[in-house]
Amino acid sequence: MSDISKKWYVVRAAGGKEKKAKEYIENEIKRLNLQDYVSQVLIPTEKIYQVKNGKKVSMERIVYPGYILIEAALTGEIQHIIRNLPHISGFLTEKQGKDKEPVPLRMSEVNRILGTVDELVDKEEENITPFYVGEAVKVTDGPFNGFDGTVEEIIEDKKKLKVMVKIFGRKTLLELNFVQVVKE
Repeated sequence: MSDISKKWYVVRAAGGKEKKAKEYIENEIKRLNLQDYVSQVLIPTEKIYQVKNGKKVSMERIVYPGYILIEAALTGEIQHIIRNLPHISGFLTEKQGKDKEPVPLRMSEVNRILGTVDELVDKEEENITPFYVGEAVKVTDGPFNGFDGTVEEIIEDKKKLKVMVKIFGRKTLLELNFVQVVKE
């Protein structure tokens, strides 16, 4: 039964409950043996890096909070089954009122969203707390731990900063990694 025509739809989920809603959809599809009608359930995420307590921490962030993508053939009761699961408030539709029919995404939109997700997976680590020249920072690691300074230069490709600090009343230029400093 692989000749069933499936399209991508957007399901609205409760904010912060996207993963739980996805789990409910997948479990219900397995329980009712509807794998032929619903092939994929996706939450587009990206990997981000933040500096917390001087340590680089990797986190996953949902690209479209409150939304889940689903590839399905919405025939028969499938739409009704999905709408009535916990943490789901329905499908993305065009019309308001009682005759709300889910609108499938155009293939160009799907390719853009899935392409963006693939790019984010392949992308080099990104620091979401970029620094700028003239910004006050505090050194958190290394021999100059605890010193305050200002950013003089940013070396983006090496993820380094040149920071001007005052040591014994004299200004000294230090080259530090992004993870060795925090914003003041």
